[in-house]
Amino acid sequence: MMEVRKEFGVVGLGKMGKNLSLDALEKGIRVAGYDTQGTPPDLKQAGLVDVSGLHGFQEALSPPRAVFLYIPAGPIVDSVLDELSAHLDSDDIIVDGGNSYWGDSIRRHAKLKEKGLHFVDLGTSGGVEGARQGACFMAGGEDGPISRIEPILLDLATPGGYVHAGGPGAGHFVKLVHNGIEFGMLQAIGEGIDLLECYRERLDIANILHCWRNGSVIRSWLIDLMEEQYRAEGGLEAVPPYIEDTGEVNWLVADAIKMEIPIPVISQSVMELFASRDEQKSWARAIAMMRHGFGGHPFGHDEGIVRERRHGQVGGFPSDAADRCFEQRQV
Repeated sequence: MMEVRKEFGVVGLGKMGKNLSLDALEKGIRVAGYDTQGTPPDLKQAGLVDVSGLHGFQEALSPPRAVFLYIPAGPIVDSVLDELSAHLDSDDIIVDGGNSYWGDSIRRHAKLKEKGLHFVDLGTSGGVEGARQGACFMAGGEDGPISRIEPILLDLATPGGYVHAGGPGAGHFVKLVHNGIEFGMLQAIGEGIDLLECYRERLDIANILHCWRNGSVIRSWLIDLMEEQYRAEGGLEAVPPYIEDTGEVNWLVADAIKMEIPIPVISQSVMELFASRDEQKSWARAIAMMRHGFGGHPFGHDEGIVRERRHGQVGGFPSDAADRCFEQRQV
């Protein structure tokens, strides 16, 4: 097998590109980098080779080159690929480490192959901390180029955190499924916290989360983060209930519909995310109007209906068990 030169280029020195570069430099891997906003001073101090433009990788790296992209998904990736490929030689490799759509990655692979270049789609997980301390990589691409960058990926991955998932597009597809699972887990944890907050007496939720981190079936990095953030923010009250995201899991829901694969939990988690952004709640207003039309149900809060609902229940659940939570949520 060809001897692998421990060097690579990075386009995009934001949180992910920067931290991966720092990790690589500390491990003796030579890194050349470019960012439209300039190179962060600490990267220069760590030894990164500062490249003044996409054309600079041709001189900064020895062939066969490998250049990683850590830039936002979308048309900007195509623009960078077009410009960068004009300054690379046949047999060089471009690695897209962002959250691009897997169908776009298949298209880009075919286009670059016509130019004699290789393309690898590299799903990258673990967040900013993982990029700095050891990431999780899901690679898609042909065996030849994968084998050439694999030693570098293994150096930068957390132990066991690397897989050659399959051919072109597979890396980004696997990462997309990963993100969908993540959404479902986040929603389940969030709903669990909501239930804990609504218990009939105030619970020590921070310590409950700490307990769950140790030996429970649901112990996970997300539970770790939940406890850390809950303590740091002093509870939930100071955090706005508006959830922002970059939209990749929307692609997965659309893919599942085309594939006729049911993913109700992931789909619902996306819908709940949308609901968090709706300050007007027009959908709720419309439902109230229809309920008023067919059943004479009142608009807005009605103490009589509340009493009927909360004290007309059957079963063993105490009717006053959620009183505290209900009172907190009244507008």
